[in-house]
Amino acid sequence: MAYADAVVRLAVVLPVAVLAVVLKTRAARRGGHPTGGNVVVRSRHRHLFTTILVAGVSFEAVRLGGGRIQRCPVCEHWTCGARVTDADLTDHNRRVAASHRDARIP
Repeated sequence: MAYADAVVRLAVVLPVAVLAVVLKTRAARRGGHPTGGNVVVRSRHRHLFTTILVAGVSFEAVRLGGGRIQRCPVCEHWTCGARVTDADLTDHNRRVAASHRDARIP
């Protein structure tokens, strides 16, 4: 009986989790924030770097609600990075961010 209960729970929880990731991704895109792939992030010390963001996945960062605490590759401190919209980036900002990349895993 316990196995059947676990299957029923999974059948309910899995679609809800997938729906949450899809809705979060759509909301981020509407807000002008890029999702997936290489994304420019600004640390709390105003450093720009690129990271890989995949909705719902974090192997190298600690997720706290909607934010991620991760290591800044510019000065090697732990930071709560914020995605930068494409409209807020200049060509110089893009070059600086591209020169500082964190680990190549999400």
